[in-house]
Amino acid sequence: MSKRWLFLSAAAVLIVVSLAVVLLPGHKSSAEDVKSEAGRAASEPSATGSASNSPSATSTSTASAKPTGASKKPSATPSARATTASAAPSATKTRQQASSTASLAGRIRPGVTYRGVATFYDADGGGACMYDPSGDVMTGAMNTADYESSKACGAYVTVHAAGGATVTVRITNECPGDCAPGQIDLSAQAFAKLASPSAGRIPITWNLASPTTSDTISIRYKTGSSRYWCGIQAIGHRNPLARLEVHAGSGWRQLARADYNYFLSEDGTGCGGAIRLTDIYGEQLTIAPLAVRPNVTQATKVQFAKH
Repeated sequence: MSKRWLFLSAAAVLIVVSLAVVLLPGHKSSAEDVKSEAGRAASEPSATGSASNSPSATSTSTASAKPTGASKKPSATPSARATTASAAPSATKTRQQASSTASLAGRIRPGVTYRGVATFYDADGGGACMYDPSGDVMTGAMNTADYESSKACGAYVTVHAAGGATVTVRITNECPGDCAPGQIDLSAQAFAKLASPSAGRIPITWNLASPTTSDTISIRYKTGSSRYWCGIQAIGHRNPLARLEVHAGSGWRQLARADYNYFLSEDGTGCGGAIRLTDIYGEQLTIAPLAVRPNVTQATKVQFAKH
């Protein structure tokens, strides 16, 4: 009886101990451990992350990966693109210059041959361009279309007759009325270098010239000019004049050109200040301030380049 009791008591103790071990706090099964780790991994973003969980990580990863790859091993395509990009600016610059020249030149353009007829009249170097009469009689009056509201004033053109004779004249006047496009009404002396005056009218071709000269450009303020209103004229420029600007504030202001070949500042801006001239080739010359002295020709030391 006592042996059976001892056996039953030992069995009971063993069962109690086993239950206590199983029910101890903090103990989890291996399945629960796996489940817990999976949950933790899902709630914590990785180093690369997704756009929704970690924008900064994604941005950094993407930004650093692309330049590094390109830096370590540039492909043939980027190299070709780089070469194209470096060549493009100079090509663009050339096109802009050509386009700018054509735009600045107006109707009379470099490298173009024009056809028409030559007539003649008694010229003294003066006329619609408002230049003073002079001893230079190698001049011409341009037809209204090519005169183009005084844009032709001061231009030198070389005229070719059918027999091969040529003469270079400076445009100082406009030939209105029945002078057709392409026609130049030459001084009698200039016409005589191409044909006998008895011919009266001959077919010609002509083109823009940029002659050799030792003269420099002069500036003249129109009669009535003051610091409140002024007209400015450039005289003796080798190439046709495209723009005249006056210094105003921190920049330059382009003046409108009247058909009598003066550039006008209606409100006096720039009158007596620095002047900037631009020819049809885009060359710019800056002239230091000159006193506003109406109807006085003031010499400068500048001249456009020969073309």
